[in-house]
Amino acid sequence: MQNSAALQIVYVLTNPAMPGLVKIGSTTQEEVDVRMKQLFSSGVPVPFDCVFACRVLDAMKVEKALHHAFGQMRINPTREFFRIEPERVISILKLLHTEVVDDVTAQVERTIEAEATQADLQAAEHLKQARRPRMDYVQIGVPIGSVLVYEDGSAQATVQSTRTVLFDGKECSLTAATRKVRQLPEDYPLQPSPYWTYNGQTLKEIYEAFYAGQESDA
Repeated sequence: MQNSAALQIVYVLTNPAMPGLVKIGSTTQEEVDVRMKQLFSSGVPVPFDCVFACRVLDAMKVEKALHHAFGQMRINPTREFFRIEPERVISILKLLHTEVVDDVTAQVERTIEAEATQADLQAAEHLKQARRPRMDYVQIGVPIGSVLVYEDGSAQATVQSTRTVLFDGKECSLTAATRKVRQLPEDYPLQPSPYWTYNGQTLKEIYEAFYAGQESDA
């Protein structure tokens, strides 16, 4: 059996300074910290966010498959950036059961944070907040009392306030509810809006459509 420490990592990154773009790349387990440092020192104003990362048996094979699958969305053939929703890339990765060994998103995200200064992280957070506000269910057209359905229909949550839901008998954030459904640690980083639907649309789609309309009217 191959030693997991020798396995390579395929990662899916986003950056607040490059909205709408996703970077799909790979590195080795031993060099992940070096690679994340290189990415941040390559001219971007704020650190990347690791949306998903996994150890794989053959990084070149997996990375090539992803680049081929999303080739039409590639910005530059010599760069690993794609104009695509990160959830689409993650969905493909999760289908590669014979190649993907385990999820190391939290590990890579911690590595990125360790390489960045507090000022870097604060700048990134300010940039995210300045671009678009936190999701407010009522504002985007999802009234209090609305039932949100998890992507595979296995769970439901009821909108309790502008930013909380009732899940499993307790009021909590949708992020917390998503971690419970997916059986993830409480500190696991994720964006819950792509996983829940309301009236046949994901919350992410509703949110993006609402603010796209606001910007077009401005």
